[in-house]
Amino acid sequence: MEGPSTGFARAPVERLREREISAEDLYQLKLWRESEPEAPEGAWYKDFGSFKICGEGEYPKTFLLRGQLPRGQKL
Repeated sequence: MEGPSTGFARAPVERLREREISAEDLYQLKLWRESEPEAPEGAWYKDFGSFKICGEGEYPKTFLLRGQLPRGQKL
């Protein structure tokens, strides 16, 4: 029987595989986040290839998969 931490840690990795999110795109997200980007006041999105991150103002709100249409200003 696996402990709670083992199952919890494995769940995000499985979701990444199921959604076909690449490790390279996740690394690009990490670099982008570390650059402390400025976000516009309204809705915005950043396309990383295999997924998009969408937000409003300074806060990210959701992730979209490839093929899903974002709204707002492209960063």
